[in-house]
Amino acid sequence: MSAKTICVIEDNIPIRKLYTTILKKGGLVVNEFGDGMSAINWLKNNKTDAIIMDILLPDINGVELLKKVKEIEEHKNVKVCAITGFAQENDKEKFLNEGFDYCLAKPINTGTFLDDVKSMFNL
Repeated sequence: MSAKTICVIEDNIPIRKLYTTILKKGGLVVNEFGDGMSAINWLKNNKTDAIIMDILLPDINGVELLKKVKEIEEHKNVKVCAITGFAQENDKEKFLNEGFDYCLAKPINTGTFLDDVKSMFNL
């Protein structure tokens, strides 16, 4: 069985590196992107098992990016988790209603992040 792949879309470099380091140590193959459109361009020609994305990106907001991901035939059923600094209770519900499968609040818990991701996505 090949390693599971995950896309991390986060414009803040230290935060993206933190996520990537934790996920790689957990045995996942990570493809990381600093903006939404570079991720979309990659996804058009590559497969991934899961996607984690920030909501506030420099080129496109996460809700619009999610729609673009789902327009790609190979990824219309891929599970996507929003990671956001918007941590109000109704914000999580709002993002789930927008079509995200999961929502995590920033800052993440580095002690449980890998287990949370593997559990959410069944990786």
